[in-house]
Amino acid sequence: MPSAVTTLSRWQDGRLEPGEDLVAGECPVAISFNRRPYVVMMATPANLEELGLGFCLTEGLLDDAGELLASRVIERDQGVELALTVAETALARLDGQRRNLSGRTGCGLCGAETLEQAMAVPPKVGEQLQVSHQALQSALASLEANQPLQAATGAVHCAAWCDAGGRVVTAREDVGRHNALDKLLGWRASAGPGGGFVVVSSRASYEMVHKCAMAGVELLLAVSAPTALAIAYAEHCGLSLVGFARPGRHNIYTAPGRVVNG
Repeated sequence: MPSAVTTLSRWQDGRLEPGEDLVAGECPVAISFNRRPYVVMMATPANLEELGLGFCLTEGLLDDAGELLASRVIERDQGVELALTVAETALARLDGQRRNLSGRTGCGLCGAETLEQAMAVPPKVGEQLQVSHQALQSALASLEANQPLQAATGAVHCAAWCDAGGRVVTAREDVGRHNALDKLLGWRASAGPGGGFVVVSSRASYEMVHKCAMAGVELLLAVSAPTALAIAYAEHCGLSLVGFARPGRHNIYTAPGRVVNG
């Protein structure tokens, strides 16, 4: 379940009283390919098929969504198995990328076995998108209203897809920021929306930039700050990285030409 009710003791105004609270769900999700185990990650158990597709595309395990032939969510005693069936061409690539290690919530590099695998250079992104500063601010202003699980539990991250005008088209939430982004990019790969950009409720780390670049996203808007490595990778692949977004202000760190007055 994405959330669950728990009992607790609440101390307030000098008094201790019994109570209940809604908490975010978190469980092990084991991804397998053609019945072969590959990786275990901690995630909020919702939109898992989108998580699987997004993870495969942003990690370079699949060249395109068409290589994922089927997906099935199977309840297990200790968690959930996401059983993916992929084309034989993809399976051959996977055989050379052993990654069946456990990943903690929100870890973007868990399972990478070499520096070369962890720091793979993302491809260049396209140059079709153009957005206004007001569109970025509109997306930021709409983000909170698209985070029902965060509003209820206060424990999850959000990634949202916005059209070029700044309207939030859809959003995904998860206890892991990388998972929330993978879920969103998995949805995008299936839904095929038009031009737009990604806004995330977290900081903009290298992994978040890398995943967006792998999915061909041209602009990433983050509520918090980017890291130096995220900026370097965004510059390399031509992605517009916007961070420290607050009402009435934001910082454009790379590729500012996509953002215009208006």
